[in-house]
Amino acid sequence: MHPDQVASRILEILDQVAEGLDLSNVDPDLSLREQLGLDSVDFLDFVMVLRTRYGIEVPEEDYQELMTLNSSVAYLGPKF
Repeated sequence: MHPDQVASRILEILDQVAEGLDLSNVDPDLSLREQLGLDSVDFLDFVMVLRTRYGIEVPEEDYQELMTLNSSVAYLGPKF
């Protein structure tokens, strides 16, 4: 899957788990949690959607790989 498609899916999931986000100006190199004001529940919901919708398991020790949009694309891309 192309990295732009992976990024689009990630943003789609984030929009679903935390409604009302402005995803139009996400800096791909900055922390998603800080940029979007995501809390730990939103983040866990994001991980759960990855598991239930796409069958992607993200072990807790890999959560730091989902810190930015670019790191999330790099980590999740091969798993989609």
